Amino acid sequence: MTEYLDIAGNTIAYDLTGQGPLVVLAHGMGDSRHSYRFVAPALAAAGYRVAAVDIRGCGDSSLGWDGYSRTDIADDLVAVVRHLGGPAVLIGQSISGGAATIAAATGPDVISGVIELAPFTRAQSIDLAGLVRVKRYRAGYLHLAQVLLRGSVASWRNYLNLAIPTKPADWDSELARIEAKMSEPGRMKALQAMAKTSAADAGRQLPNVTCPVLVIQGSVDPDWADPRAEGERIIADLPQGLGELAVIEGAGHYPHTQTPDEVVALALPFLARTLTNA
Repeated sequence: MTEYLDIAGNTIAYDLTGQGPLVVLAHGMGDSRHSYRFVAPALAAAGYRVAAVDIRGCGDSSLGWDGYSRTDIADDLVAVVRHLGGPAVLIGQSISGGAATIAAATGPDVISGVIELAPFTRAQSIDLAGLVRVKRYRAGYLHLAQVLLRGSVASWRNYLNLAIPTKPADWDSELARIEAKMSEPGRMKALQAMAKTSAADAGRQLPNVTCPVLVIQGSVDPDWADPRAEGERIIADLPQGLGELAVIEGAGHYPHTQTPDEVVALALPFLARTLTNA
């Protein structure tokens, strides 16, 4: 059953399942809590209370928010954790990876750990050499440029097909669901608003994080010419000893959708360490 949290007159939708220490799952732009449809049940079966959240403007959460920055999303995630009773580990993908970093820095009393999946946690610049050298990076950049400039659902579909190189068995129906949701009035504008925000706010908070952080990158993520190097930069900007990096070979920008078993296998030891006394 979907539940809703009111935040200043807007609503955040989430599904809650399982019993035990709290884990909150947050997706990337233009997506929804359904992207964790394989991970959430596995974590619940392992003994965790799992809240899969639709971030502001996405899924079944409301539109019309004042902002769509990582700081805004972080505030929502901390509010969800406080509402459900933390502490919690946040698992955030893409823009929500950066938001999870901010939440950890600003809500250390309720955030005990962060897992970032293919995260945008640092200010980005166009890698011109990478555009020339790496075909998948060039293709992803061009698809996302069309989404940003034209609000093209077809270009978003093309990006997703590139970003998930090996499709789950239910991909046709899931892609149809995503396209239907993104065709609703206002949903694409929310995606574009997120795409226009900078990750600099998350990058500034990396030195202020005090909890453990696990960064998971896919080796063929089209959002970077060198995904491993991006993950290493995030780890380097954290206080020494807090961060660890894992790279899933063959995974794209959505490892929780494409390679959920690998993500769960990496997440469970991290959760056991960080939520032992929760």
